[in-house]
Amino acid sequence: MAKSRVENDIRRLRFEHGEMTQKQLAEAVGVTRQTIVAIEKANYSPSLELAFLIARVFDRPLEDVFTFKAT
Repeated sequence: MAKSRVENDIRRLRFEHGEMTQKQLAEAVGVTRQTIVAIEKANYSPSLELAFLIARVFDRPLEDVFTFKAT
């Protein structure tokens, strides 16, 4: 499976946010833990809606959580 061109800082933000687990983040945004794992590893690009929900959990702008890596 090809890596996504959308990179993220979710792992770092989870730890800065009280060492939040992947499961806790998943429950906060309404997805499975496996979805969070795939997003963190850049194996899956979240929908725009999910990306905004994740950013909201961390009280950060979308650009602080996700970046698009141009080729």
